[in-house]
Amino acid sequence: MSDHDTKSKTVDRVVDRDFDFELMPGVPAGLPKGEEILWQGKANAMALAREAYKINWIAGYMLILVLWRAGGAYADGGAALMLATGLPYLVLAIAAYGVIYLLAWAQARASIYTITSARVIMRIGAALPVTYTIPFVRIATARLDLKPGGTGTIAIEITDGARLSYAVLWPHLRPGFAKVTQPAFRCIPDAQNVARLLADAAQAKLNEPVVTMAPSGAVLAAE
Repeated sequence: MSDHDTKSKTVDRVVDRDFDFELMPGVPAGLPKGEEILWQGKANAMALAREAYKINWIAGYMLILVLWRAGGAYADGGAALMLATGLPYLVLAIAAYGVIYLLAWAQARASIYTITSARVIMRIGAALPVTYTIPFVRIATARLDLKPGGTGTIAIEITDGARLSYAVLWPHLRPGFAKVTQPAFRCIPDAQNVARLLADAAQAKLNEPVVTMAPSGAVLAAE
């Protein structure tokens, strides 16, 4: 089998779930000869907590609940009753905030996003790690959602024929696309430069000439 045939078979593997020992972080099976890692990164925990887990909305709801209960208690019995009633709700609000942030932190810590010279690799999952491999030839488009401060999400739309599990990917996906799931580098720092790197790497790979042997065996041609 030629080296070109081997590469073609690798490209055809759109999604790969691999639990083997990682030879390098985020890349379970290592890289073929000639392929190199261009970038690796993780989700930002606080940004993930805000965007995926809606921590600010939940914190705001809990704060309103504390103020409502404490205000009612103050009207009924003054400052002492206000403290006695409001303090447990305040503790509950802080605990809820902490739990949500801890979940986001665990997901961010477990994620490793990788861009190589031939593909995108996503190792995700805090409880049960799963690795997705998406060759550049199976990426239809990639969209950047840039947030103030430089963090952002790069969503990847895959060409027809591949269906990814929303439940397994979450929160490493583009929000609002449950029917046709789009995996994503979620809430990464310096997202604009990473998106540019991905675009350049994919363009270089897709424009790479394929060298084949002519039937006579005497002439090399680039397709």
